[in-house]
Amino acid sequence: MTRTLSSDVALEIRPTAWPVLCARLRGGRIETVLAELQQRYGATGFFDQEPLLLDFSQWSAPEAPTALEVDALLRGLKAVGLRPLAYQGASAGWQPLLQAQGLLPAADGVQGIAAEPAAAPPPPPSGATAQPARTLVVDRPLRSGQQVYARGGDLVVLAMVNPGAEVIADGHVHVYAPLRGRVIAGARGDAAARIFALIFEPELVSIAGVYQTAERGWPPAVQGRAAQVRLRHEGGRDTLLFEPL
Repeated sequence: MTRTLSSDVALEIRPTAWPVLCARLRGGRIETVLAELQQRYGATGFFDQEPLLLDFSQWSAPEAPTALEVDALLRGLKAVGLRPLAYQGASAGWQPLLQAQGLLPAADGVQGIAAEPAAAPPPPPSGATAQPARTLVVDRPLRSGQQVYARGGDLVVLAMVNPGAEVIADGHVHVYAPLRGRVIAGARGDAAARIFALIFEPELVSIAGVYQTAERGWPPAVQGRAAQVRLRHEGGRDTLLFEPL
């Protein structure tokens, strides 16, 4: 199913004011959340053991989950490198099952996490300059099944991204060739990230968790042409904006 608005997706992972990520679960079907989790982040290791807060404030199913469903949800999150530590907004049916798995209520858990900030890095040597975010450059075609991830910076691809390949960056993604696979910018929640492509024919585009697939079709002004994609926030929601270059 094609979804373009962050309010419509079953799972939205974004930074928080605390030193943890927040997974806001929507809808009411755990299998839908797990399917989106695997589709967006693959089967293993996308994150690097980041602590996670589970937010159930928009979970709509009235019935309580089973212990097996909760276990499957947490295992799915851990499989992509997330470390669930706390929860908020959970109904009475969720709470004992989450606590049995070692999660804490956010009133205690998140404050406890925030009370232990990471140690500050040592100051740079005298005369040293700040290092810019790293840019990863790929100059070979990417075949179906291949994935490239630019952690902490931008990604520049100088050759074709074939159908079934995936390019991911925490910052911007630039593809100076046909883009026919999946592309994810702002993978860790940077809403200012953009996607640039010389020939825009992707299977999926995503920025900061807001995504759209080719099933819906791309605007004629960008289909097969040089284009950029960015987020536009209006009316209290984020949408993807497609613009020719």
